[in-house]
Amino acid sequence: MSTLEEQIDIDVPMDVAWDSLHRTETYPRFVDGVRGARSEDGIRASLDVETGGRIRQFEAEITDRAKENVMAWQTTSGPDLAGTFSLLPIDREHTRVQARIEYDPDTVKETFGGPKGFAQATAIERLVRDDLEHFKELTEQQR
Repeated sequence: MSTLEEQIDIDVPMDVAWDSLHRTETYPRFVDGVRGARSEDGIRASLDVETGGRIRQFEAEITDRAKENVMAWQTTSGPDLAGTFSLLPIDREHTRVQARIEYDPDTVKETFGGPKGFAQATAIERLVRDDLEHFKELTEQQR
């Protein structure tokens, strides 16, 4: 498994960022490739993801560690992916969002296509950074 860690500072209080992170239906607005997203009982999410020109459905289980300000997730169908989003207060009006994603490069290549090795890792890093930027923009606009 490979691990990717990225972070971004956003100009909203931590509770606003936490609420935004839990609005599954907005994921298509900031996660590249996600065309539809639904929360199923607050513990599971169903995502329609465009891969290779077609839509595939992925299921994920979500675990909140609210006291630690951490949302963890693990796919239960589709590629084996897992991760966490940790929120850290910078001050009363600013929050740091740290994303940690664990993935198998071969599985990602089989599922999403694209190059293998360093080029793929670079593409995944760029994708996660872009998604965090879009999350920042969306969350700050909704404030």
